[in-house]
Amino acid sequence: MSPRPNGLARAALRFRPAAFAGTFIALLMTVAIVSACGILLESGARASLPPTRYAEAPVVVAADQQARLRVGSGEGSYETTAQVPEHARVDAALLARLAPLGRAVPDVVFPVRDETRAAAGAGAGAVLEAYGWGSTAFSPTELRAGRAPAGPGEVVLGGAAGAAAGEAADGPGRVTLATPAGEREFRVVGRTDRPGAWFSDAEARTLSGHPGALDAIAVFGADPERVRAAVDGRAQVLTGPDRAMDPELAGAKEILTALGGSFGGIATLVAVFTAAGTVALSVGQRSREFALLRALGATPRQIRRTVATEALLVAPLAGALGCVPGIALASWWFGQLKAKGAVPDGVDLAVSWIPLAAAIGIGLAAALLAGWAASRRPARIRPGQALAAAAEERLRPGWIRTPLGLAALAGGAVCAGLAATGSGPDAANTSLGVVMLFMLAVALLGPLVARLCAGLFGLPLRAGGAAGALAAANSRAHARRLASAITPIVLAIAFSSTLVFLHTSQDRAVQRQQETGLLADHVVTDPRDPDRAVAGGAVAITRTSVLAVVGSGSDRWIQSATAQGVAGDITTVQDLGVRSGNLSRLAPGTVAVDRTLADAAHAGVGDRMDLRLPDGTRTTPEIVAVYSRGLGLGEVTLPAANLAGHTTAGRPTELLIRGPVPAGAGPAQSASAWTTAQSLDRELNAWANTTMAAVLGGFAAVAAANTLVMTVLDRRRELRMLRLVGSTRRQVLRMLRWEALLVSGAGITLGSAIALATLIPLTKALTGTGPYVPPALYASFAAAAVALTLTATSLPARRALRLHRP
Repeated sequence: MSPRPNGLARAALRFRPAAFAGTFIALLMTVAIVSACGILLESGARASLPPTRYAEAPVVVAADQQARLRVGSGEGSYETTAQVPEHARVDAALLARLAPLGRAVPDVVFPVRDETRAAAGAGAGAVLEAYGWGSTAFSPTELRAGRAPAGPGEVVLGGAAGAAAGEAADGPGRVTLATPAGEREFRVVGRTDRPGAWFSDAEARTLSGHPGALDAIAVFGADPERVRAAVDGRAQVLTGPDRAMDPELAGAKEILTALGGSFGGIATLVAVFTAAGTVALSVGQRSREFALLRALGATPRQIRRTVATEALLVAPLAGALGCVPGIALASWWFGQLKAKGAVPDGVDLAVSWIPLAAAIGIGLAAALLAGWAASRRPARIRPGQALAAAAEERLRPGWIRTPLGLAALAGGAVCAGLAATGSGPDAANTSLGVVMLFMLAVALLGPLVARLCAGLFGLPLRAGGAAGALAAANSRAHARRLASAITPIVLAIAFSSTLVFLHTSQDRAVQRQQETGLLADHVVTDPRDPDRAVAGGAVAITRTSVLAVVGSGSDRWIQSATAQGVAGDITTVQDLGVRSGNLSRLAPGTVAVDRTLADAAHAGVGDRMDLRLPDGTRTTPEIVAVYSRGLGLGEVTLPAANLAGHTTAGRPTELLIRGPVPAGAGPAQSASAWTTAQSLDRELNAWANTTMAAVLGGFAAVAAANTLVMTVLDRRRELRMLRLVGSTRRQVLRMLRWEALLVSGAGITLGSAIALATLIPLTKALTGTGPYVPPALYASFAAAAVALTLTATSLPARRALRLHRP
């Protein structure tokens, strides 16, 4: 009677549960990380906010907040998009076209600063949002005193500003406000409890700095379809939840989608890759059992069905339990993003069955595929040779995995070369391939790599006496077992080092560029009367972002870039490190760009740069200079006149001053203090990189510990034999410690090599310098890997030896 596969699988699980514990843990962790990333991705796709400002407006006409670029031609064309850095506006001429359809209310929103309160030390509290009084039709505001503004020079103040005005509504109270159109004095004619400043609609449009454009138009009493026909594609017609128009929502969707999609894809590959290795190790450790079954008459099909049944019995339960820590991880991650302001309060975490089912399915597929691949050899070997073949490890490399591993190694080397010669974005995209290909090569060529490591690291092990020599011999004889232990360590070191040291390298490059390139003695971050300061020799800076079209031909896309609009002689306060061209030619209609951005756009001095200004307006200024310190000071430098009417603030954000600070210029800080403050602004990026490294590194560490424990427990018979032939318990444990040191040393060396192969070309392309690896931080990574291997080896070995007496 032939064995029944289902019965064999159930019996194996029932009588040898420890053999499947490692597989269960690996699959559980896989489902946890995949489901967490899937939940974040779904949360980004479903993120929404209820309309707030336009809640009372049935129809809103607004500009598309996405910059769009059509790439290619014909059937192969596609559209690439990017979020506008600030706020895109609609043409004010649409008001006349919408007026016959119903009541059309123009809306403008811009910041103003109460100079009186600012001088009294109110600081940031003196900055108010300003509106036209007509906006109260869809954003109700009640007057507490006085009347609505009716003409030029009149304002209604709310909140603390209104309270500071006192009884101004009943008398000739006046206030000085700095607006995008300049500093002016206004008569306070009314007060409200709601913070803000309200002008007449006509004056609000003038003071906004962009009188020919509106933030939006609220339409009452009109059919949406008729409004769309009147707009004729020149703007978007929004109804229902689309009226939210919250820029923070777009940023949250982008962050969540990037985490769940981009990082989730990498994490999924790593998790599946690790789980498959653990399943293959579990199947390989039971080669004697399968050999015995073959000797008893089991067919190859029955062996494969047994392994598949085991996967079907273990994977669904592991997946179901893995969803719990997956939801917890996603909830913690989402909560951290909210606490850091990356996700607005109104956005909730979306947990549905879709990412959970997908994660369980991915775990099951990985278990089935890995089990099938590992069971091929014991299933197809002849019954008479099965027990003899299972008694020793196969030394001959596989004829499938070896060529694939060599191809992955060659591909990684080619990608590293391309990253070294490519531009910033190209290098970043290529470097991901470097990590993945080299990791795949290590996995496929694992036995060969392990044999090489055993030969190299085994030489110093022989100096460790009999225990070291025995550890070196064991490692050479069992290269496949050694490879399964080394691979997770390599994975943990490679990915964690790449993510963390990429940030340290960029952060160091930014800091050095700022320290070297900032010639100003003082930086005023809240300038007052910047026009007068510029006339006195200061340089006014408007910090913002623009969108640049990079790439060439059919391979083009829109990339965000930091920008600074300058008023004054920029060369007196900044040394941008000009490589070609001359900053003295900077004038309206021209631009200077960082070399990384110029390389990405395949442009140089004299070429036109395709840019989208902060409000999405397209412009093509001529490049007059290419410099090298854009990472720390701004990737795009253009005259302030080019930004006029295209930013929300509408005025400079900083003053750079050589020498003493003029009286009344505003709160100033030293150049070194400004540089330190800029590093604090990069904390979110640092936290994101560190968190991703912790998630991937932690998963790989658990996988490494799991694999090492499985390996040691599988060697109980070997350890008992050593005790029987006279080895003391201390000698056996010392041998295992030497083996653990070999595993950690090989893993750290290979992982560091892969990280350096990725970081060197990437940081060269992004920063112009090599990677910066803080010695203490790298030492902590290496120490953690050594401690992990020693602990995961020693603890199960002590237990196994304690249960056995010679």
